[in-house]
Amino acid sequence: MTIRSLCTLSLFVFAFSCAKAEVKKNAPAPVVSAEPAVSPEFASAKFRDPSAPVEERVEDLLSRMTVDEKIGQMTQVVIYKLLNGEMKTLSLGSGLSGGGGSPWRNNTITGWCDMVDGLQKEALSTRLGIPMLYGTDSVHGHNNLANATIFPHNIGIGAAGDPDLAERIGRAVALETAATGVPWTFAPCVAVARDPRWGRFYESYGQDSSLVTRLSSAFIRGFQSADTGAAKSIVTAKHFLGDGNTVWGSSRTGNYFIDQGNMIKDEKFIRETLLPPYAEAVKSGARTVMTSFSSWKGVKMHAQKYLMTEVLKRELGFTGFIVSDWGGMDQIDPDYYTAIVTGINAGIDMNMVPEQGERFIATMKSAVEKKDIPMSRVDDAVRRILRVKFEMGLFERPMANRKLASVVRSPEHLALAREAAQKSQVVLVNNATLPIQAGKVYVAGSAADDIGKQCGGWTMTWQGVAGKITAGTSILDGIREVAGKGRVKYVANGKFGSGDPKGTCVIVTGETPYAEGIGDNPKIEINPADAALVTAARGKFSKVVLVVVSGRPLILGDLAGKVDGLVAAWLPGTEGAGVADILFGKAAPTGKLSFAWPVSVEQLPLDRAISGEQKPLWPAGFGLSY
Repeated sequence: MTIRSLCTLSLFVFAFSCAKAEVKKNAPAPVVSAEPAVSPEFASAKFRDPSAPVEERVEDLLSRMTVDEKIGQMTQVVIYKLLNGEMKTLSLGSGLSGGGGSPWRNNTITGWCDMVDGLQKEALSTRLGIPMLYGTDSVHGHNNLANATIFPHNIGIGAAGDPDLAERIGRAVALETAATGVPWTFAPCVAVARDPRWGRFYESYGQDSSLVTRLSSAFIRGFQSADTGAAKSIVTAKHFLGDGNTVWGSSRTGNYFIDQGNMIKDEKFIRETLLPPYAEAVKSGARTVMTSFSSWKGVKMHAQKYLMTEVLKRELGFTGFIVSDWGGMDQIDPDYYTAIVTGINAGIDMNMVPEQGERFIATMKSAVEKKDIPMSRVDDAVRRILRVKFEMGLFERPMANRKLASVVRSPEHLALAREAAQKSQVVLVNNATLPIQAGKVYVAGSAADDIGKQCGGWTMTWQGVAGKITAGTSILDGIREVAGKGRVKYVANGKFGSGDPKGTCVIVTGETPYAEGIGDNPKIEINPADAALVTAARGKFSKVVLVVVSGRPLILGDLAGKVDGLVAAWLPGTEGAGVADILFGKAAPTGKLSFAWPVSVEQLPLDRAISGEQKPLWPAGFGLSY
């Protein structure tokens, strides 16, 4: 078998083993129990009294729980494994939708509310009636919901550099997510990323720890301050700790990957660069933290007791709970029992199983009986989970607020998404060309009219997909709106005949959508076909403008010298008119690079550019205005 074949095989195995609920995203609706009623036995219990202090409610409820009920609270199962009443029969504490995990053939607001409320009714019909906590990856909008407002990915918000904008986006995302009955998002990603070959690079706000800290804490404040009329919305700071700083080729799946790899930075770097966003997240009220798939010096983060228990919980004073990433504890050790014992004792409070809930529960019970996991550790984990549920008001308001439906893709949210797209644009080259003014405008390129490409990964599916995947305005639509439809001619492949010596050609290039693992890329080059369009257009038009739609800075080669205007559009979301606003001067560009733009892959990771050892093509902070 060739090296290339081995890489391909490794890629397939990785994608299959880590698929975020896409294969079974449209699972049948779960069995719904009858309307729950509070058991008379516990109706007057202190944990039922909303006026009682949270800690007293926690202790009262904990004292009444069996071992099975405690372990159930520590268990999170994916939606397509909750079809036969498992939420009730296993006394589960949580459920989730992975990437693309929408309701069965009904990806609507009502479909989501019915799905989540159905599970909640099961949870409330258990002996103690403890409500379940449902989560989803609303990482740039409620991106699992069809026709939601999709905002720019974090890399674009990092370029905008505006905490007020990030806070307003957080509030809008919380409202649209809560409209479907979901109060918990697995966001924001607070990675201080340094290697754009990583498939999650666009989930990082920037290379600078202070910028990541300011923007992520603003998002947290916005999300958790949203008035949803239901249980309080909560965030997850992720991924603790080191994602975005792993060594290329260090992954468990071979030399092809950087995701889930090994970080070899020293503790000084961790404390000075990676930890500050988490410290501020805790201060800003983040109540859950998700562990990283990656390792530190060869030891999986899910097994790092020092970092999770000593540093995060004790040193930073984090009193919420730590949730594992998708099956992350399974990777600690080939022996499942050993892996679970190690991870729980290290500080994992809730296990995103996600598929084999019964196996995890049985393993936990065996470990507790053998005293390999102390009861005190179980009680600590359950206290943390219950504390968050009580703080959220989940016991008092467990069901969806269906009156929120009108906030989804509301005019206010669309205007905010367009503003965010505007502010995230970074003008890198401008030879007296931008803003485009007189003359005909010719538009070409693979991403000019593609909602899927401009949204990127984690949109409707885990890895994302090109095409008309959800409601939105493409960049081409935006250009037609802002420039005037009669002024614009569009030919995707750029075959405009003889051209127009007085016209401006706008070529919109874009990456095929991706997420972690499959998105890991050793080359990060611009689309070759779109690059060829630039060369072909050079002699046919007065001006050539290149718009780069991407989740990372791409290696441009000599393209920067071939164009009259160059704009980094990042992944602007569903409101592509925000890109057009900058191209035609409806809004002035204010975006600045939040990462150094590398000359070549040999310059990666970006540490050498950051330290000044090597000069990047453009430094962080660069961005032209008009």
